[in-house]
Amino acid sequence: MPTDLQPGELSRIVERCAAKVEEHYVFPATGTRLAALLRERLASGAYHQVGDARVLAELVTADLRSVNGDHHLRLRHRPDRIPTQKGKSTRTDADKAAELTMGGVPAVARLVGGAALMELGHTLLPARDAAEAVGAAFTLVARSEALLLDLRRCRGGDPHTVALICSYLLDEHTHLNTLRHRDEGRSVQFWTLPAVLGRPYGATRPLFLLIGPATFSGAEELAYTLQQLGRGTVVGARSGGGAHPQTTFPLHAHLEASVPYARAVNPVSGTNWEGVGVVPDVETAADDARQVAHRLALEAVARRGGRSASVVEAREELSRRLDEETSAEKAAHKANKARKAAAAQTGEGRAARPATS
Repeated sequence: MPTDLQPGELSRIVERCAAKVEEHYVFPATGTRLAALLRERLASGAYHQVGDARVLAELVTADLRSVNGDHHLRLRHRPDRIPTQKGKSTRTDADKAAELTMGGVPAVARLVGGAALMELGHTLLPARDAAEAVGAAFTLVARSEALLLDLRRCRGGDPHTVALICSYLLDEHTHLNTLRHRDEGRSVQFWTLPAVLGRPYGATRPLFLLIGPATFSGAEELAYTLQQLGRGTVVGARSGGGAHPQTTFPLHAHLEASVPYARAVNPVSGTNWEGVGVVPDVETAADDARQVAHRLALEAVARRGGRSASVVEAREELSRRLDEETSAEKAAHKANKARKAAAAQTGEGRAARPATS
């Protein structure tokens, strides 16, 4: 339902948004430039005909992102009224996400050939909310020979939860990431945890991280961190490219400014994935990432040797797929040969037809 804005109220919202960006944006010079842009657009009357808060959010967000394309930076419209109690909005979002995603892990399954699939929800819940579900999920997949971790629908979330998940997949106490604040004098390091609930997966079994264009922020941090550490193969399409954590400032009953205040610095690469995304090790369409990763997992399990039930099943599945692919190739070759023959016959018929006057 549209929310009517009066001109004076609209001007105050844009000015307050400009002030928050100028004061808090991770790069001070860019923050000053962005604030000047919003004030210039406001003075020129670019927003004055807008009566709907949702439309204003879209226009201001487009202007904010026009300078450096930071997709964490936005004026966000919320259809429901923003709670006045500090942190209540974030808590409500986390509760809703937990309910809709079984605590943040909506799917765990065994795949043919001894591999397991674990899908993470659209939000990495705060670690205190995610710990039980994550621990239960890793306990379930602990018997698998390889793991597919599906991040294709995950839009980010709590960096502490990234550290929690990494703690199941690495054996050594490991520095994962550093968030460096705008004043450069402040930084927060993230490391693996000394202990986790349930059974750790460990650092030796094959791991495949599935990503796509919708993979963003904290989900990208998870894929990028493990990729840089050499723990896992990233499969899919390049991710969204957001490495700046943000904080929010309510500006209106239905509008809040989302402003990045820090940047990720990976201890291995010395940089991050902002603006470029996580680059897959095996590139394929996001929709095909699970199939491709499963094939790679089957090959990895089959190479392990031995006669365990999973290894035998993996070899049988690979053999079955190879037979199907060979049959499909033969059928395609036969069909192509038939088309060429038909085309040649038609051409000969035309050539033999006598000319008429």
